[in-house]
Amino acid sequence: MLGLTWDHPRGYAPLDELTRLDLAGRNPYGDVPEPIRWDRQPLEGFESEPIARLCETYDVLVVDHPGLGAALDALMPMEELFTTDELAAVRAGTVGRGYDSYHLDGRQWALPLDAAAQVAAARPGVTVPATWPQVVELARGTRTALCLGGPHAFLMFCALCEGDFLGEETGERALETMAELLALSDPEVSLRNPIGVLEAMTAGGPDLCPLLYGYASYPLAWADAPAWPGGAPGSVLGGTGLAVSRRRAERIREAVRANLLRLVSKPVQTRLFPATGGQPAARAAWERAGFHRDTRATVEAAWVRPRFPGYIALQERSSALIRDGLLARVKTRDVLKELHEEWRNA
Repeated sequence: MLGLTWDHPRGYAPLDELTRLDLAGRNPYGDVPEPIRWDRQPLEGFESEPIARLCETYDVLVVDHPGLGAALDALMPMEELFTTDELAAVRAGTVGRGYDSYHLDGRQWALPLDAAAQVAAARPGVTVPATWPQVVELARGTRTALCLGGPHAFLMFCALCEGDFLGEETGERALETMAELLALSDPEVSLRNPIGVLEAMTAGGPDLCPLLYGYASYPLAWADAPAWPGGAPGSVLGGTGLAVSRRRAERIREAVRANLLRLVSKPVQTRLFPATGGQPAARAAWERAGFHRDTRATVEAAWVRPRFPGYIALQERSSALIRDGLLARVKTRDVLKELHEEWRNA
């Protein structure tokens, strides 16, 4: 059985360890009829490669929920693999809206494997403020970076808009804050994706990134996403789910069932994942002190992105529009007008 995950230890290390234990013949997490052999794709491919195309090659895929809308015909609904009680148990044990993010058109298309949201990261000794105005003030005297690479300029914008990214008032406030922060930030590091920003921070670079997708394996100080005064942390849900190719899985249904149930089981999620650099979707794992407990409130409140066909390409265009506008210091209203035009055309 062939699976595809993404090329970061958080994405592959727990899966590889399960396979290694299977091959060694001594797996404390239970046996399966046929272990999954995992290939990897870069983060950029994970964020944009069409799921339906990958279903032609792979039996099981680690996916991102925004890509589901264009892939439903290629995927096997989880209701065809698991009982109602089994699915209800997974949903009840998932942190935040991870399970619901894979529910579309009345069916469940993936099981939550990994949980994440945009949170704040700082080098030890730097305290992240609770509000965006305070973040701007801190950035005036602290080495700061944003995270604007790939789709992340648009995702930061959505977080600052608290999901209302087509609103005039919320949009202008978000873009003005992003422009002010970018002017105070490291210009090169700010154009990277989350992994690139975190690598720079741990290598002695910027001391603060107020909003990026959290990775528990990096030795930084973590905090909930900043909020607007009087509001709650704004963030966009990330994480991954386990989807199954309809075309390829019919012949190995029982093996697929066994592998997926083991991957979302409490022992694997709460023991194996943390021990191997994973970031589990199980709610019980987010009781751990440190990164998980310090950012759990943000993960639980994070906004679920649209999942309609064509959304991924629209997300990329929107991000480039915002990033280019910020770098060129285009007027906020002009950037917002172009963004709204993109979404009207979609």
